Amino acid sequence: MRIAQIAPLAESVPPKLYGGTERVVHWLTEELVAHGHEVTLFASGDSKTSARLVPVIPQALRLGRARIDPIAAQALLLEAVARQCSQFDVLHFHIDWLQLPLFTRMPVRFLTTFHGRLDLPGLRAITGQFPDAAFVSISNNQREPLPDLRSARTIYHGLPHNYLQASLRPGSYLAFLGRLTAEKGPEDAIRIAKAAGMPLRIAAKIPRGERRYFNEILKPLIDGEQVQLVGEVDDRGKQGFLSQAAALLFPIDWPEPFGLVMIEAMACGTPVIAYRRGSVPEVIDHGITGFVVEDESEAIKAILRLDQLDRKRVRKQFEERFTAQRMAREYGEVYKGLLNGAAEEVKEAPTTHLRPG
Repeated sequence: MRIAQIAPLAESVPPKLYGGTERVVHWLTEELVAHGHEVTLFASGDSKTSARLVPVIPQALRLGRARIDPIAAQALLLEAVARQCSQFDVLHFHIDWLQLPLFTRMPVRFLTTFHGRLDLPGLRAITGQFPDAAFVSISNNQREPLPDLRSARTIYHGLPHNYLQASLRPGSYLAFLGRLTAEKGPEDAIRIAKAAGMPLRIAAKIPRGERRYFNEILKPLIDGEQVQLVGEVDDRGKQGFLSQAAALLFPIDWPEPFGLVMIEAMACGTPVIAYRRGSVPEVIDHGITGFVVEDESEAIKAILRLDQLDRKRVRKQFEERFTAQRMAREYGEVYKGLLNGAAEEVKEAPTTHLRPG
């Protein structure tokens, strides 16, 4: 098939540091190319891909030197895709809903994967205007706010099999990886680690709009000894950071659509201790790849049970459920359905995970 992948422009594909959506787009693109498809990637010019690259802007918005208005960048992206859309069998958008008004009026087959939360004000009104558009969610929980979406299917994210290697040795510290925002739970992670008497290492991005939160709330709690801030990590640094951890703490306070860091930890053989929010019960096999807990006190108790988990089995569950090969295969099925003109029925993702007993 001739497939166009349309990525966000905030980060390069793959991102140099933080950037979940762009990383997933990269893995999907590379896997589709490996499967013999003719793939074109619309992204920033500093992206690296084995597909044909259409560089919409020279550099990604967040790390680019030249400041480009994000709305102007999005307009350039939509125009670039519109000019070439007749060359493709399927267009696959990863930029939320922006393409809907334009491409529903064009004789093209396209798919939209939502990567963010779907409970935002006004989103139901927008998607309701396009009842025939095909959507994919990244967890069953993610799409609960929009139950009327047609052609919806859940496809879990996946990593390349050899992207991260497992360590079977018990780790020596707890890890926190993500954005330093209140909804990601860094304060909870610090309290949990201190109560458990274990070191906590934080590898995280400080968003521009969260510097006050960091300086006033988090910085006083980071002593550089028991609680250490190591900053953002690239792919090479992520391997050591996650594989040497006893567990990843994921004490989120928001409806996480997927939580890529959870399966990155699993790929390293590292179990996850996470609050029961959003996609967490779908991603974590309770008692196998980690523990799904309700609050801080349960998280502390879970740390004492980490020796009950087999890191080799954690890695095996990753290989069975969350590889890029599986992700690309499932998207291929959706693409074929679009080409055949048959709208996908709503499908629930496999629910083979165990629930707390």
